[in-house]
Amino acid sequence: MTIRTATGDDLAAIMTLERASFPTDAWSEAMMREELSSPHGWYVVDEEAGRLLGYAGLRAVAGARDADIQTITITEASRGRGRGRSLLRALLAEAARRRVTDVFLEVRADNPVAQALYASEGFAEIGRKPRYYQPDDVDAVVMKLDLRGWAHAETPGAWDGGVCT
Repeated sequence: MTIRTATGDDLAAIMTLERASFPTDAWSEAMMREELSSPHGWYVVDEEAGRLLGYAGLRAVAGARDADIQTITITEASRGRGRGRSLLRALLAEAARRRVTDVFLEVRADNPVAQALYASEGFAEIGRKPRYYQPDDVDAVVMKLDLRGWAHAETPGAWDGGVCT
């Protein structure tokens, strides 16, 4: 597993995974391109043997004390192997470097696996957004992490801002 900062060259592979993972509400290529190039966004990819197996994104406006996890996505065949947790921890480490204190996210109410991952890293449910995910009419569970209290229980690799192995 290699986690590295995403570049524009990753766009096609990211969009292939985006469309496969979110068939009813995938982001457009233009939206993703904008996210990858935004100074407020920070995206990472998980690749193995040159294949993109996952990606994740953080939005943290310069100088802000809060940030949002935009997405974490793993190929279906690669789920359940700690890749999502590694991507999440990379995003949280970047948020800490940006001096963020609170990290927020929305997760589908019908995705208990993702909710459990976030809870295991210290996120707590703070609310719900009814029918947030369209066209599926699925609620969003809004979660928050106090980043000051977050700490790695294990450090499988040292994150240096470019590559984590």
